[in-house]
Amino acid sequence: MKSDKVLDAKGLACPMPIVRTKKAMNELESGQILEVHATDKGAKNDLTAWSKSGGHDLLEQTDEGDILKFWIQKG
Repeated sequence: MKSDKVLDAKGLACPMPIVRTKKAMNELESGQILEVHATDKGAKNDLTAWSKSGGHDLLEQTDEGDILKFWIQKG
């Protein structure tokens, strides 16, 4: 999936993936897509809930080995 920005949050523990995602999302325009790479297993639930509560769309989430990848479209 095409993204407008990629955020590397690998190796970061909760809550840092969310903190970094929020900061990166603030730099995007509505409709743009942020791709997030994380290794913290809690990020799956955290980013799903954060996206929903923030009015963003979690378009896709995949697991590639130990790396979780998320594509979030800014609302």
